Amino acid sequence: MLRFAHIDILWGLVTIPVFIFLFLEITRWKSKAIKKLGDKEVVKQMMPDVSFSRPWLKFILFIVAYSLCIIGAADPQIGSKVEDVKRKGADIMILLDVSNSMLAQDLAPNRLENAKRAVAQLIDNLKDDRIGMIVFAGQAYVQLPITTDYSAAKLFLSTINTNMVPTQGTAIGAAIDLGMKSFDFKNGTGKAMIIITDGENHEDDAVAAAKNATDKDVSIHVIGVGSVEGAPIPVYQDGKMVGYHMEEDGKTQVLSKLSEDMCKEIATAGNGAYVRATNASSGLNLVMDQIGKIQRKTVDSKSFKDYEDRFQFFLGCALVLLVIEFFISNRKSQRLSNLKLFEVKNT
Repeated sequence: MLRFAHIDILWGLVTIPVFIFLFLEITRWKSKAIKKLGDKEVVKQMMPDVSFSRPWLKFILFIVAYSLCIIGAADPQIGSKVEDVKRKGADIMILLDVSNSMLAQDLAPNRLENAKRAVAQLIDNLKDDRIGMIVFAGQAYVQLPITTDYSAAKLFLSTINTNMVPTQGTAIGAAIDLGMKSFDFKNGTGKAMIIITDGENHEDDAVAAAKNATDKDVSIHVIGVGSVEGAPIPVYQDGKMVGYHMEEDGKTQVLSKLSEDMCKEIATAGNGAYVRATNASSGLNLVMDQIGKIQRKTVDSKSFKDYEDRFQFFLGCALVLLVIEFFISNRKSQRLSNLKLFEVKNT
């Protein structure tokens, strides 16, 4: 199977007709100029050292070399074989709290960024598992459907921020329900959710949602972020912190505290583990150890393997042709002209 690593570069071949047109126009102009001097054959005899055929040869060499350079730059690759790949994996859905309280800085640099770095490390360590992401505050949204494309997962993760969900709050139950709808229960793989939150749930019954998830053998694990003492919630304008959220009296800062009791209740109802994140450890390793015990189904798939680059051949040939073109002069070789191989000598 042939493919190009940088197929957009092949658009450079479109300029070849332009080069041909310009060369023909220049050749035509030179021919008219010669005719103005007199008979073409007579003019040629007056310029015995000038070659009228070598410019064509040089141009052809240039066009071929240019084409080979474009093809080489596009990096043609050949897939030497197709392999059957067997994958054993589970489906993991990350439920990430993006409410304003996740901006509290009792974890460095703040709760949300600390959680995102932990999830990025988790993705780097995945091999055969599929992963998806849901963000939630007052409402829940699917940020990334279940996939094995870890590069896409990290890209979507990097875009997560507290402005993604317009409604403030912490609707953990809605996020769990949405996660259940996002799973494909027909494939038979083990399934788990990892909720990363400060636990300040005021919107729905998250414990009931976790119990419902266990009815379909989905385990719910919770990672608590924040401190039980609490921390103020920064206010940002144009990317700069301008203060903190205040109580109604305008004098007291709003403190966001980690609700460990709520987090533990959700994890217990979901037959999962609860871990409190710290600056030293996110707790995801402990959760993944628990997820490693769930059922993993073998999935067969086919993929092309062993793509080999072939740009070297094209660029090498282009270089040789350009060197040859460079050393070809527009003037006739005097040595070759003096070799009268077919001249008949009179004896």
